[in-house]
Amino acid sequence: MKTNTFQNKIRLLFCFFAFFALIMIIRLYFLQVVNGGDYNDKADRQYTSISVDTFNRGNIFFENKNTDLISAASIKTGYVLALNTKMMATDTEMYYKKISAIIPIDADIFYSKASKINDPYEEISKQIPEAQIKKISDLNLPGLIIEKEKWRYYPGDSLASNVIGFVGYDDTGINLEGRYGLEKYYDDNLKRDSSNLYVNTFAEIFSNINSNFIQNKDREADIVTSIDPEVQSYVQKVADSTNNKWNSKMTGVIVIDPKTGEIYSMAVSPTFNLNNFKKETNVSVYSNPLVSDAYEMGSIIKPLTMAAGLDDGDVTAKTTYMDKGYLEMDGRTIYNFDKKARGIVDMQSVLNNSLNVGATFVMNSLGKEKFLEYFQAYGIGSETGIDLPAEAAGNIGNLLNNLNNSKKIEYATASFGQGISMTPIITVKALSVLANGGKLIIPHVIKKIDYKVGLSKNISYVEEAKQVIKKGTSEEISRMLVRVVDEALAGGKMKIKNYSVAAKTGTAQISRPIKEGGGYYPDKYLHSFFGYFPAYSPRFLVFLYTVEPKNVNYASQTLTDPFFEIVKYLINYYEIPPDR
Repeated sequence: MKTNTFQNKIRLLFCFFAFFALIMIIRLYFLQVVNGGDYNDKADRQYTSISVDTFNRGNIFFENKNTDLISAASIKTGYVLALNTKMMATDTEMYYKKISAIIPIDADIFYSKASKINDPYEEISKQIPEAQIKKISDLNLPGLIIEKEKWRYYPGDSLASNVIGFVGYDDTGINLEGRYGLEKYYDDNLKRDSSNLYVNTFAEIFSNINSNFIQNKDREADIVTSIDPEVQSYVQKVADSTNNKWNSKMTGVIVIDPKTGEIYSMAVSPTFNLNNFKKETNVSVYSNPLVSDAYEMGSIIKPLTMAAGLDDGDVTAKTTYMDKGYLEMDGRTIYNFDKKARGIVDMQSVLNNSLNVGATFVMNSLGKEKFLEYFQAYGIGSETGIDLPAEAAGNIGNLLNNLNNSKKIEYATASFGQGISMTPIITVKALSVLANGGKLIIPHVIKKIDYKVGLSKNISYVEEAKQVIKKGTSEEISRMLVRVVDEALAGGKMKIKNYSVAAKTGTAQISRPIKEGGGYYPDKYLHSFFGYFPAYSPRFLVFLYTVEPKNVNYASQTLTDPFFEIVKYLINYYEIPPDR
């Protein structure tokens, strides 16, 4: 009995020491790994003042094709130099000469601030590197104030700026927060709270366990995007050159994996520099029009109409109708883009020649209810769920309002992409259904979240993708769109010998606001182009659009070359093997 009692005491003592050791290990982990940077900043206060602008924040990373992480947003450390004129010597010229020999300072500003007698603080320069501030410190000039500061830094400058967003002051002008883009959407993960540095060991440990593991609340983290910086850089150049060439109001490009929803590039032209965003006078440039601006997309919607007809069994690629070049409906007349009659044509010709009357024929074959059911299943009229702020849902109100009456004109125009509005990202989500075997993906730009406590979360929505059209329908519409490229686009000149590319152009009139009389501008258009490749097992879907290009009529003229430039770049960069 005594032996058992002794053994129990030994076990209890062992458990106590094991528990104590575990507590110490956890404590060291939080000290050195989780909060190491914060404690370093705390230690710096012993030697240097800390600027009121000092803050800490999680990192945002790009990821290239080799899964290497490249910084998109990080923290940069430097110093502030200020003057305490109460303590300065009277020879301000000597101060200026010695300091300006180390860092550039505007003479007028310096003398103006140095002349403010008995002023305890006049800031004269910020973001000074450590090597230069050491030289200034070695001058030993009385009245110089040196403060350490941190600021948000974007190594890529304008690279993916509309996706990344930036950090700025909130409405109070006191606190820094994420503004626009990922900085705003993931602000709860990226922001840092150093208040736990000042609680006792046991309180900190159990507080972290509770908040990070039990409550599973928003946790401090770094985020890794699916944006490939090499692809983003190339696509941005294409967007800029296209916008400049046609003097467009704006041009945008999205490159996405239509099977997973991972976005490799989102480019907008014109864009802005994240490290110098305050110079912009037009704040609308900060938003991301790829997710927040809705347009009538035009003829790139015809493949969605055709796929619905194929899927429902109402038409096949060989189904024919009599094309007169126009169609009267509800007191209005629908024309083909060139108003030409083509006689008896099949569904392949509808896509090859982008016939509005043919798209209306497919809609009529489906019927209004089925047509609306398919378009809603594509995600048109709903938000995509993309992990970026300020997403708009577009507008299909005319279809909903006229479902239960005899009018068909709104459905007819919707069948060829007019009368309904969609954001570029909604358009990409819907068109991906054609490419990926018929599934509705969720577009996203974040690939992984690395929590500060050491856990990681991989982001994937593949299992959640809903089947919208049959796999066979996806294969059939892909065959038809490959024929569009091989036979019709630029007379077949754009066909790539060893690669199948499925694609379609779109040209849409831009609607005029009601206050200006409604209807459409006679001379303002939106051009769009989408395609995916290799067509029967696509790696990428590429979508381009340009708003109000000047002195040009059709998207085939403005966007064909940029699209194929991007296609060929992606084939070479990712070393995609031929499929035919």
